[in-house]
Amino acid sequence: MVKKSTLVNHPPAVEVPADNRPVVAPIHQTVKFEFQTVDDTLRSLRGDRAGFFYLRSSNPTTRQLELTLAELQGRDDCLVCASGVGAIAQALLSLTRQGDHVLCFIETYGPTRHLIRRTLAKFGVEHTLLSIADLAGIERVLSSRPTRLVVFESPTNPINRIADIAAISRLARTHGALTVLDNTFAGVHQHGQYDIDIFLHSLTKFVSGHGDVMGGAAIANERLIRGLRPDFTVLGGVLDPHAAFLLQRGLKTYFVRFRAQCANAQRVAEFLSSHPAVERTHYPGLPGDPGHALAAAQMTDFGAVVSFDLRGGAEAGRRFAEALQLFAMTASLGSTESLVMPPQMLGSRDLNEEQQRLSGVADGTVRLSIGLEDADDLLEDLQQALAAAVQA
Repeated sequence: MVKKSTLVNHPPAVEVPADNRPVVAPIHQTVKFEFQTVDDTLRSLRGDRAGFFYLRSSNPTTRQLELTLAELQGRDDCLVCASGVGAIAQALLSLTRQGDHVLCFIETYGPTRHLIRRTLAKFGVEHTLLSIADLAGIERVLSSRPTRLVVFESPTNPINRIADIAAISRLARTHGALTVLDNTFAGVHQHGQYDIDIFLHSLTKFVSGHGDVMGGAAIANERLIRGLRPDFTVLGGVLDPHAAFLLQRGLKTYFVRFRAQCANAQRVAEFLSSHPAVERTHYPGLPGDPGHALAAAQMTDFGAVVSFDLRGGAEAGRRFAEALQLFAMTASLGSTESLVMPPQMLGSRDLNEEQQRLSGVADGTVRLSIGLEDADDLLEDLQQALAAAVQA
């Protein structure tokens, strides 16, 4: 009989019979796994047998999440990591090397632009920055120089521009470039029908859905994931098993939440588009939106982010955001509660004046992430905040 100090570090094993499956998969909150022999351990490390060894490489809980996400996005495999930015950074670092060229876009999440224009640049990776609507420019760049990656979003952050995914992916394929689509705004169930090489997601947003856990994912075919896996492993941005469990749990209500949020967003967008204090509303679900026809062809749901331009500019945006009662003034999106980002929080300091103009982000642009509150309550709150915004 072992001593008690030994017992607490080697507790009795509890085996679940094969025909007695738990309805909810357990959290494998462990860093390490072991085999009984050296040979089996080495076979597993070579990939010659199934099993797990070290959390940084894989874990049953994180693996279940990866397989679920891959199926939702219509691809073979997936890698998860600790944040959405982590997924972007690790994918870009893994896919590029000195001398490569990346085509990216003004209408892109700020940290993505930073990673391409500053971080990758330090390692000799060059880039071209265009507007997502400039298909002629995309073709011109791709035909004029070898390009490793075309990195883009749809809908774009923060004003919901819609990329022509079929055209961009066709041009990239023609000229030998890989396409990397940050699909966070659209969700893990959309755009899988297009010839995209790698989908990136911030799982912090709609997959989590509750604003209490971070995560990121790169989703692709098995061959590409096999190439990414060694770099993801050594870069070390590991998703904790408990976070993976919470994300997997969030997926159970993903479709219910996403579709309800989209319905709320549609009502909010329609309300804003007819309000005299609003100069322009950016939401692809509106028939008058420039991206509506393309979004209707590409998407089944138009998303839960609504942006708009206040006539009073930045100070009107400040008054509006501070007057809201039901919208938390903070970053992120996809949560059950509604969120607002005023103009002062949407600035893109890395863009020059012309690029700022092309971005479509105006002095009075406000971004809303619509939650699961009653739509009538949201509209009432927006109405009173708009009244406060226009008061001099």
